[in-house]
Amino acid sequence: MKIIPAIDIINGKCVRLTQGDYAQQKTYNENPLEVAKMYEDAGIRYLHLVDLDGAKQGRIVNYKVLESIANQTKLTVDFGGGLKTDADIGTAFSSGAAQVTAGSIAINQPETVYAYREK
Repeated sequence: MKIIPAIDIINGKCVRLTQGDYAQQKTYNENPLEVAKMYEDAGIRYLHLVDLDGAKQGRIVNYKVLESIANQTKLTVDFGGGLKTDADIGTAFSSGAAQVTAGSIAINQPETVYAYREK
């Protein structure tokens, strides 16, 4: 069994939303890299990183946070939020994601998701 911690990002900061409501957010750390390193130091190997700005805007916004975590830790990062096009998926992978969580794009453009099974 694996338990994979998640970091949700808004404006480059670690947040939690109450019942998914963007108006009810709590910032629990200003530095996602610091939190990721804390997880890594505790022996965690996998991280789920969610770009909530991206999910809201329909495009990846916080790819620089992904880059910093991917480049400065050994965590295997699963990225989600704002993946609406093939280019968004490409940005996530080129920014260091080892895998992505495809939500809306998997429903709306399954052929795009299927294309990545072979890559």
